[in-house]
Amino acid sequence: MAEITKDMTIGEILQAQPGVAPVLMAAGMHCLGCPSAQGETLEEAAMVHGMDVEELMKQIQAL
Repeated sequence: MAEITKDMTIGEILQAQPGVAPVLMAAGMHCLGCPSAQGETLEEAAMVHGMDVEELMKQIQAL
C-alpha cells in the first residue's frame, strides 16, 4: 500500500489507494468525488467533519 499521510488530498489518497474509500465513507465523508475532495487534505476534511485526524489515520493504516 502506498503511504498515506494527513497532508495528502482526498483525491491523491483515492488515486494511490482506492481501498481507503470505505474507511472514509464510514467516517462520514460521503462526497469523495466532489470538487472539495480533490483539493482538500485529509487533515482539512477531518477538521471540517469534526473528526480526529489521528484516529482516522489509524483506521487507514490498519488496512
